[in-house]
Amino acid sequence: MIGCKCPVCISTNPRNKRTRCGVVVKTPSGNILIDTPPELRLQLVREDIRVIHSVLYTHSHADHLFGLDDIRIFPHYLDQPVPIYCESSVETQIRQSFSYAFDPLTKQVPSGGLPQMVFRSIQLDPFQVLGLPVIPIRLEHGRYQVLGFRIGNLAYCTDVKVIPPESWPLLEGLDILILDALREKPHPTHMCIAESLEVVEKVRPKQTYFTHIAHHLDHDATMAQLPDGVALAYDGLSFPFV
Repeated sequence: MIGCKCPVCISTNPRNKRTRCGVVVKTPSGNILIDTPPELRLQLVREDIRVIHSVLYTHSHADHLFGLDDIRIFPHYLDQPVPIYCESSVETQIRQSFSYAFDPLTKQVPSGGLPQMVFRSIQLDPFQVLGLPVIPIRLEHGRYQVLGFRIGNLAYCTDVKVIPPESWPLLEGLDILILDALREKPHPTHMCIAESLEVVEKVRPKQTYFTHIAHHLDHDATMAQLPDGVALAYDGLSFPFV
């Protein structure tokens, strides 16, 4: 946190150095990016991810959206606009926040100068990206309706306070659950550690990673308190799944 001198913020432990959360799913047909956090360029360079073929959005809050301009190099590599899979409300926000990308007067800007994209509207029906089946999961993020995604045996549910009744069946039989767990103290729009552990107890995935972690949680100290099969995510975490 800017200006903070708490033990986590001044820690030298690299797993306490957190950028805003996003995910890349590597498939045989290409790389799928979930959300475009503000540090996107730094994250992709750090992980040596050289191209993104499609982008999925959970919602349009700034910490999940405002790195979108950094996808502008990918149409140059792909020789086509980047497909953007999102709900209509997210598309509306993108068109407002990045209006310069849709201005007819800027259409002559050379490839790589603007984020060129084509929208693919999604709702709650399953869809495919690069041949990979994706199941949207409705989540409540305070007063906001957002999405999680299930891909195979993995579910990604960041920015959630409440899981609606109709969404629980979509979390059955998971090998891996990635779940919001902001801090120990309750929060109005994010799950706290205790709430997230209640979800783990109900869903019983083989492995859970907590994400969207605030600076209140020291990595090592929190890990020592978590049960088996539950861990804090960290920048650069990667694992295989099917």
